[in-house]
Amino acid sequence: MNASELLRLIDSIHRDKNIDKEIVFQAIEAAFASALKKHHGEEEENIVVNIDRQDGSVSGTRDGVPIDPDEAVGRIGAQNAKQVIIQKVREAERDALYDEYEEQRGQLVTGVVQRYEGGAATVSLPNCEAILPRSEQIPGETHHANERVRATVCEVRKHGTRVKVILSRTRPALVERLFEQEIPEIADSVIEVRAMAREPGYRSKVAVSSTDSRVDCVGACVGVRGNRIKNIVDELAGERIDIVRWSDDMQVLIPNALQPAESEEVILCPMLGRAIVLVREDQLSLAIGRRGQNVRLASKLCGWDIEIMTREELDEQIERAVAGFSALEGVDENLSEKLVGEGFLSYDDLSVIEPDALAEMGGLAVEQVNHIIQQAEAKAEEAEQAAADERRRQRTQERLDAANAAAAAAEAEATATQEAGADAAPAVTVEPPPLESEDQPVPQDATAERDETT
Repeated sequence: MNASELLRLIDSIHRDKNIDKEIVFQAIEAAFASALKKHHGEEEENIVVNIDRQDGSVSGTRDGVPIDPDEAVGRIGAQNAKQVIIQKVREAERDALYDEYEEQRGQLVTGVVQRYEGGAATVSLPNCEAILPRSEQIPGETHHANERVRATVCEVRKHGTRVKVILSRTRPALVERLFEQEIPEIADSVIEVRAMAREPGYRSKVAVSSTDSRVDCVGACVGVRGNRIKNIVDELAGERIDIVRWSDDMQVLIPNALQPAESEEVILCPMLGRAIVLVREDQLSLAIGRRGQNVRLASKLCGWDIEIMTREELDEQIERAVAGFSALEGVDENLSEKLVGEGFLSYDDLSVIEPDALAEMGGLAVEQVNHIIQQAEAKAEEAEQAAADERRRQRTQERLDAANAAAAAAEAEATATQEAGADAAPAVTVEPPPLESEDQPVPQDATAERDETT
């Protein structure tokens, strides 16, 4: 093979397939070596072929003895070499494509939907096709062919000679990438996204902070008349987004995260990683949110287990906890109050306490600590069993009530049907006697009466 022509071929493959030249050189060397082995009928790897990277000249050795690589270039040898080169180039192309999309993991990509079958969308991306599974789509949204879709790369896998790219529209990374795209201050690092919690299709909470005191991080994210946040909400199929002002002080961040509900007080329990938030009675349902969504997202955002209650509920729990802990063998009222002060409000909480912490808090020996924890675990299991029994009783009662209601409805329907049937029964009609006519016989009495009148 002409050396200059070989170099041009390698350069062309390098530019067209975006494959490193060294990989192409190695593929051609492997092809020559394979063809020589076929030519000599040897399978041992004792034939080596080298291509000069500068001038393109080809040289080979067999057991250290120089050989001419061109002696294997016949019709069969060329076919074998071609197959080896194609395989190596495809593998190199797959590896390059894998590296390209692996670097984009978590980044935003835009593609066109080619097919939408079985709930999964096949999306055309540059150089490859990606899959948007049903599980990675926002609940309630559907896609159609030729639709442009934006998603994040969540997984990249090698599949034979191809690369399988999995996209996602449910991960929090999508919201973060959209914020970076729609809000220049975030792209310029003036505003930073500090934390994020998301339930796709329903609600997201995004905590932001500003490195410039002159820039209002929340106002910049919302935009003039909400135009910036509206673009993001439209892209997320109407998903609600709460923008929270970040603070390193949990006493400030937790009430911010629970907005729009108003918090009265935040009690932090570091030993349990729990925050008790006190709210007014009229704010209780708003703070918890629909099906607990607001408090759940706030907990994810802050990294604390948040419990919402009113002051009256807290007082009741404290009183019940002090009485319950004092009933345990080895726990006096003073230790009970210390435990409650650290946020332990139930046997379940006490069962997971660190033994060293309990020993230090009450000045107890190891045996006493273990005995107290064992009692707490037993009480927690009893309480859990009682709660499970109560739930079963409630479900049984609900089914019984539903059955009774269904029976009453059926009986009422049957009664109504019977009454309707009675009302619809045919009435007895008494027909008047027929009028007299000349063809009908006249009674004898009537004839006599007519004669007398005449």
